[in-house]
Amino acid sequence: MYQPLYPARQQYQRLRGVDYRLLRWGQAGAQPLLLLHGWMDSAETFQFMLDEAPATLREYDVIAPDWRGFGLSSWAGEGYYFPDYLADLDALLAWLAPAGPVALLGHSMGGIVAGLYAGIRPERVGKLISLEGFGLPATQPEQAPARYRRWLDEQAAGASWRSLAGLEEMAARLQKTHAKLDGDQAAWLAAALTAGGDDGWRYRADPRHRWVNPVLYRLEEAMACWREVSADTLWLAGDEAKLLSWLGETPEQFALRRACIARLQYQVLPDCGHNLHHDAPALVAQRVADFLAQ
Repeated sequence: MYQPLYPARQQYQRLRGVDYRLLRWGQAGAQPLLLLHGWMDSAETFQFMLDEAPATLREYDVIAPDWRGFGLSSWAGEGYYFPDYLADLDALLAWLAPAGPVALLGHSMGGIVAGLYAGIRPERVGKLISLEGFGLPATQPEQAPARYRRWLDEQAAGASWRSLAGLEEMAARLQKTHAKLDGDQAAWLAAALTAGGDDGWRYRADPRHRWVNPVLYRLEEAMACWREVSADTLWLAGDEAKLLSWLGETPEQFALRRACIARLQYQVLPDCGHNLHHDAPALVAQRVADFLAQ
C-alpha cells in the first residue's frame, strides 16, 4: 500500500453552516498556499504532488479543503451552486488569512472557482495557479429550457450511488481515468474517496453532485471576472488537443480565454492529461515552486 512521504494533518472548521475538513502540510503560520480540488475528488488528490515537491513548496502553510459535499466535509442542505463555492472560499480565507493576499492553486473545478475568485476579490489573491481550470464549454440561452427540465426531473427522482463491489472496483475506475496512477497509489486514493458500510462501498461525495446545474455557464461573465485578475497567474495544461475538443473551441477561441488574464504564463506539460498532478506530480510541483519563487 502507498504510504505518503509527507503525511497531512487533519482539522475541521465550520464555514457557512458546513463542517469543512481540511488537510494541512508544511509550516503552520507560514504564508498560506491553498489547494482546491476538482469535481468528485477530495483534498487527498494533491498528496502525490506534495510528496515529490521541492522543499521550498513545503515552506508554505499548505492547506487543502474538501469542498462542501465532497470527501469528509458535510453535505449541504439545499444543493450545490458555484456561488456557494466562492462564498465558502471567501469565508475560509477570512478565517485563515484575514489580512493580505494568499496563493491559490486549483485543479479543474477548483481552478474554475479560484480563477473567478481572483477576479472578484483581486486584493485577496497574490498568486494564482490553475491546473486545467479556466472555464467550461460555452452555452447558449436556447439550452436553458432543456437544462431546467432535466434538473426538475433529477430533483423528483432523487440521487443515490450504485454500490461498489469494494475498494478494488474503485481503484480500477481510478486507473481507467488516471492512467498513470500505479496500483498502490490507486488503492490509497480509492480508500480516501469511498466509504464502506453494511450495504456496500460508495463514493464519499453527496450523490446530488451528479445533478445538472440548472443555471447555464455563461462564458462572457467568467471572462469579465478574469479581466479583473491582478495576480501573476500560471496556467498549466495537459493534452491541449483534448482540452480544445472538450471545450468545443478552435485555438483562436481558446486564445481569447487566455488573453483575459493580464499577467498570465501558459504552459503545456508533455505527456499529461487532465489530471496533471497525477500524471507528472514532480514536474507540476517543480513548476509551481518555480512560479511561486518568482
